[in-house]
Amino acid sequence: MTESTTKKPRKRPGNGAGSARRAELLEIAARLFATRGYSQTTVRDIADEAGILSGSLYHHFSSKETMLEEILRGFMDGLLERFHEIVAGAATPREALDGLVRYSFTAIHEQQAAVSLYQNEIALLSRLPDFDFVEENSRRVEAIWIAVLEEGRRTGDFREDLQPALVYRFVRDAVWSSVRWYNPDGTMRHDTLAEQCLLLLHTGLLAG
Repeated sequence: MTESTTKKPRKRPGNGAGSARRAELLEIAARLFATRGYSQTTVRDIADEAGILSGSLYHHFSSKETMLEEILRGFMDGLLERFHEIVAGAATPREALDGLVRYSFTAIHEQQAAVSLYQNEIALLSRLPDFDFVEENSRRVEAIWIAVLEEGRRTGDFREDLQPALVYRFVRDAVWSSVRWYNPDGTMRHDTLAEQCLLLLHTGLLAG
């Protein structure tokens, strides 16, 4: 895995990233960005939803873009950290892959707005300054999964005739695109979705 030099997050004004109010505002912004679109959501929209004046929002964040950056950094940094922990704690490549799949569905359940935002706005993010970290972290995530798949081929856990890069893309798109239809409040639990996905990966579709 190739490590890239990442930019440090811009210094942000306000009461500190740990404040409950700041977290609440970021949650509101993430939800609006995900449902309405980043470009279509204004600072006033976020402020109205939070029940404050637009000017008050600038006491916490310097711009709408700063909010977007903080939402995505928090999501992607947390995802990478957890993926590394899963792989480091796994006894076999299969156990590692299963853990990565399960946690991906957990992330979709717990951070649906952030996942939707990333999925919906990836083309826009690639054009924004100061958002190089999105592509860099995406490559790091890919490297983690492909390393697990390659190790599984080496150990015999996974088939040798399947290309790890292609398998990763199939699994990635199947898992993360489910954010578009998964309902956190519905009858289907996210852990059930994960087990169905793993059943398909382990045994395929054909009976017998």
